[in-house]
Amino acid sequence: MRFDRRGFLVGALSAGALNATAGTLRAQEGGSAPAPSARADWLIDPTSYLAKVTHSADGRQVTIENGLVRRIFQLAPNAVTVAIDNLMTGESELRTVRPEAQVTIDDFEIEVGGLAGQPTQNYFLPDWLETMTSNPRAFLFVRLDEGKPMERFPWKRVAKWSTGELPWPPPGVSLAFHYQAGPQTPVKDLKLRVHYELYDGIPLIAKWIELDNAGENPIILNSFKAEILALVESCATKAAPLMRNGLLDMLAPIHIETDYAFGGNMQSAKDNVAVRWVTDPHYHSDDISLLECAPPLGPELEIAPRDTWRSFTVFELLHDSSEPERRGLAVRKMMMTLAPWTQENPLYMHIRYAEPEKVKFAIDQCAEVGFEMVMLSYGSGFDIENRNDAYLNEMKALADYARKKDIAIGGYTLLASRGGDAKDLIIDVKTGLPGGGRFGPSPCLCSEWAESYFKNVHAFLDATGMNVFLNDGSYPGDLCASTHHPGHKGYLDSQWRQWQAITKLYRWCREQGFYLKVPDWYFLNGSSKIGMGYNELDWSLPRQYQPVIERQDIYDGTWEKTPSMGWMHVPLVEYHGGGEAATVEPLHQNLAHYETRFADLLGAGVQATWRGTRLYDTEETRLAVKKWVDFYKRYRAILNGDIIHLRRPDGRDWDGILHVNPKLEIRGFAMIYNSLNEEITREIRLPLYYTGLTASARIQQEDGEARTFQLDREYGAVVPVRIAAQSRTWLVVK
Repeated sequence: MRFDRRGFLVGALSAGALNATAGTLRAQEGGSAPAPSARADWLIDPTSYLAKVTHSADGRQVTIENGLVRRIFQLAPNAVTVAIDNLMTGESELRTVRPEAQVTIDDFEIEVGGLAGQPTQNYFLPDWLETMTSNPRAFLFVRLDEGKPMERFPWKRVAKWSTGELPWPPPGVSLAFHYQAGPQTPVKDLKLRVHYELYDGIPLIAKWIELDNAGENPIILNSFKAEILALVESCATKAAPLMRNGLLDMLAPIHIETDYAFGGNMQSAKDNVAVRWVTDPHYHSDDISLLECAPPLGPELEIAPRDTWRSFTVFELLHDSSEPERRGLAVRKMMMTLAPWTQENPLYMHIRYAEPEKVKFAIDQCAEVGFEMVMLSYGSGFDIENRNDAYLNEMKALADYARKKDIAIGGYTLLASRGGDAKDLIIDVKTGLPGGGRFGPSPCLCSEWAESYFKNVHAFLDATGMNVFLNDGSYPGDLCASTHHPGHKGYLDSQWRQWQAITKLYRWCREQGFYLKVPDWYFLNGSSKIGMGYNELDWSLPRQYQPVIERQDIYDGTWEKTPSMGWMHVPLVEYHGGGEAATVEPLHQNLAHYETRFADLLGAGVQATWRGTRLYDTEETRLAVKKWVDFYKRYRAILNGDIIHLRRPDGRDWDGILHVNPKLEIRGFAMIYNSLNEEITREIRLPLYYTGLTASARIQQEDGEARTFQLDREYGAVVPVRIAAQSRTWLVVK
């Protein structure tokens, strides 16, 4: 085992770490396998890690902790975070104190909380608090409220699309620190709150700020920083380069996300635009060691008297390992906790045409084989912006028809990259002309057109009863220099105002129980699914190449996403090109390939855009589709479970994944694929640690006889597996 200087094992946890949850991990092909531990691993059994608030005997400190992470606040002479402790590794992640937040109001930069006078910036000692002082220009702490986490917005869940009962809001504890202007604060009549939440069973802290204008005059919030953390250098310097390059962070002991996320990249690291790692101007080191969470620009908002403003929310997840599988599991657990709607995972079809009789035909086929949702695809003629009564009645009739068949229905709309009237488009600040959008000429979401668009979407969904919304080209963070759009004043407030507009729509959809599919990182604002690893050109290749590519995308995409969080694509009819060689149609003539696609996708718990006009064309095809749908529904609970990566597809040998869920009777489910033109027999090691099994496992191949396997010291079992040529098999673990 190789440790870095922080005791952070490359591929594992520190075996001697304080309150370690899993003991030693060892990175290996096919997953990780920790050694025994005296305490429960929170990724297997989180129930003992309950969040709580404690106060020091002298009343000068308050702590939130849950056995995994601890954050300590000093309350006098001003409120400030004095410790962020990783209780899983025994490491302190805080290097020095900083203000709890910062706001710039009417061009005055003002700290919120914080203390000055720390003698060195390399590390922090509690003894130094006795001589540290508050900034008289800062907002000063006045009181503290304790409570429970509150839902960020309502969620109307649809149980039939998901498995398990994830709580909303997540249980835990909350603190609200109240501040008021200090004696030399340049702006008076303002009240400010800093909120924190700590959740049960996960090393995850949430934070946001609120500001009340208690005066008689409006103020301008020029900019803000919702979080400022001076972290230990080995924490921040590992994160910063990877964040800047847009790669999944696999090294730093802390993972940061916010709900101010967009960009159209469909990756957390690239689309979390409010997370930045910088050099610390108060520190002699040139290393990146300061975390700031702030919008890239503005928001330059006018806050009227008696109005309240709220920032985005910052989420801080502490890691206990540098081993990729474990870190991925932690990030996926975070997303399940903060966005449980992402675990809704219906079977759906994209219909190529919107004519009522063709749609009813597809609905009938979906109902016959067990699909659960129909989406009217792009290019189908579906028009969610159409307010014509006859059209609305036609769509309502389709929705009523689908509802009788227990099928959800909705359709596609394009928001960005659609052009439009010049007066409504994004204006490039450099030229003063339309342009500068992420996806080409795009409307500003604060234009007159956008106001009409949002009204039309609301009216359509209300009038028709459709309950599926696919919003393509969602707001990617475009900046607009127009001074004539009604929803924003100029360049500096344009990003914030457009983000508010789109998230208001998405949160409303979630409140109504609509299924929301958005190709951007809007999970924390209500979206359910993005592209798993989607590349449109791949689905124009000859179909014989598509299965391996499909499984590669799933293998790579599920490091940071659960199976239900990503979609794939199956071109039943031609997509962007490739002709008949790229499509599955005629279905009965390509039935073996069609079944391979079902096995690839449903075996991974990943839904695809099955885009075409029908799901089957012969009785044989219908039976094949229903066989795989029944397979998915039979094993749905475990197939929607988290993925342990076994071997990446390369077309040269077997590849596979292992689903795990320690709460189910079926603890594990391995899908093993053979891309070769010959039958193979392999001894495949299943890393079963995250199934929760500790001594033995009953394992069967498909519906064969179960055998008992004793688990090795790393909680694994080696299973002989025979796989037919160009086929697949599965192993059930109990």
